[in-house]
Amino acid sequence: MNKEHIDSQISKLEEKYKDSGQDLSSYLDGLLYQRYLTYWDYIHLDTLLSIQVPRTHFPDEEIFIMYHQITELYFKLILHEQKQIVDDKTQDVDFFIEKANRINSYYQVLISSFSVMIKGMQREQFMQYRMALLPASGFQSAQYRMIELYATPLENLVYFSERHNFSSKNSIEDLYEHIYWKKGATDVVTGEKTLTLKQFEYRYTPRLIRIANQVNNSTIYHKYQQLPQQSKDNKTLVEALKALDINANVNWPLMHMGSAYRYLTKDNAQIDATGGTNWKEYLPPNFQKVVFFPELYTKQELNNWGKQWVDHIFNPEKV
Repeated sequence: MNKEHIDSQISKLEEKYKDSGQDLSSYLDGLLYQRYLTYWDYIHLDTLLSIQVPRTHFPDEEIFIMYHQITELYFKLILHEQKQIVDDKTQDVDFFIEKANRINSYYQVLISSFSVMIKGMQREQFMQYRMALLPASGFQSAQYRMIELYATPLENLVYFSERHNFSSKNSIEDLYEHIYWKKGATDVVTGEKTLTLKQFEYRYTPRLIRIANQVNNSTIYHKYQQLPQQSKDNKTLVEALKALDINANVNWPLMHMGSAYRYLTKDNAQIDATGGTNWKEYLPPNFQKVVFFPELYTKQELNNWGKQWVDHIFNPEKV
């Protein structure tokens, strides 16, 4: 490396640090004393490997914990891309496509990896250690709810049978009160909110309402609608957004359905989920008809939303 290049680099560093209140020499001293970075320190590997804390002695519980932790990390990656779309001011369709494709790639990993949950644990172990997890439930994933809020306006997330009564003219708070997933966390006998839902609302409602207000008129769906017509007609973008819709609102819930049927049914009888959620009505895509980007589909496609996938998996003789 020649002296001219080094002088240029030093000049750039001086420019970078000139407003920090310290001169470049102080930062160079810090660099001299700093330890070399290692892989394990950079990703906090020891901490990462220490946060699996089973509540029972069953070996497969550790698989259950790790898979859910991995899932939450992928949810964080999805949110990372969604926030960039929401914050982008350029209306650059290539940027939009790139981010949507990244989100789909994360969903594809999640969907393909769900066999770890469906086939990777002994049912007998699961049925025993699950009782030590009450009333915790995957229903309480706040990041998954955030993904929905960043993707589409709240009126598209209202419980399906009530959706015709709501629009963007309703307040955020009113729409949130009627969001679809709350129906899935009511006691199947009394209709009362489960403890699982009460815990979740107490911890996360203020944060979710704040996010809903922050992205009001700037969700991913809004960002699509605000594009110039030529960009809205971009076939690659439309395909990417439709794939995102299917991944988030059909394929991913169906993976959960497969897992629930494996572990929570026996001799055609339903076993309650750990959080008391009514999973047979909460999970099927054709029951909830949650669609992030409804403008992209025909009326018939919306009416049949999720049905063909449910029939294919659970009623193959009808297909």
